[in-house]
Amino acid sequence: MDKTVLIKKAIKDSIETKSKLLEDNVVLDNIEKIANEIVSAFKQDKKVLLCGNGGSAADAQHITAELVGRFLKERQALNVICLSANVATLTALGNDYGYDAVFARQVEAYGRPGGVLIGLSTSGNSRNVINAFQTAREGGMKTIAFTGQGGLLHNHSDIVVAAPSTHTPAIQQLHLCLYHYFCQTIEDHFCKK
Repeated sequence: MDKTVLIKKAIKDSIETKSKLLEDNVVLDNIEKIANEIVSAFKQDKKVLLCGNGGSAADAQHITAELVGRFLKERQALNVICLSANVATLTALGNDYGYDAVFARQVEAYGRPGGVLIGLSTSGNSRNVINAFQTAREGGMKTIAFTGQGGLLHNHSDIVVAAPSTHTPAIQQLHLCLYHYFCQTIEDHFCKK
């Protein structure tokens, strides 16, 4: 098959998923709710924690970098920790408690009532993310899930952003647009006047 045809198909799949989202007012409203929850946590000096596996771990690191550093404007550093980023902690917890506990144990350590846990799972079935959400909710934290369609994570989330797709690349590409939007919205609350 012609490579150009494959490239065009990949782009069309991404556009189609984003177009479906434009018709989903629940998800669009949830993006605003997410920004408000995160701003509220920061104003109370609470942490925002992020976690995910594989590409979702990379996305969690990306969001963390945008909020601890800066996205588009100069402003104070924000209190964000990526639970997927510390290899020594992940491997120690995986070895001592099992991989299903690597995020929950960190939520127990860093999470506080009024804080926020953002979990990224394209399938919505990542057991370690689900366990982290259970620990977060027990500890009085808000839980925000970025997923595709379906999955058990929906049942453990206060706010869900479900991409209208089951195709991992399309889900991740859509999520990226949304991460950037909420980073910008959050940043607007904290930038220097």
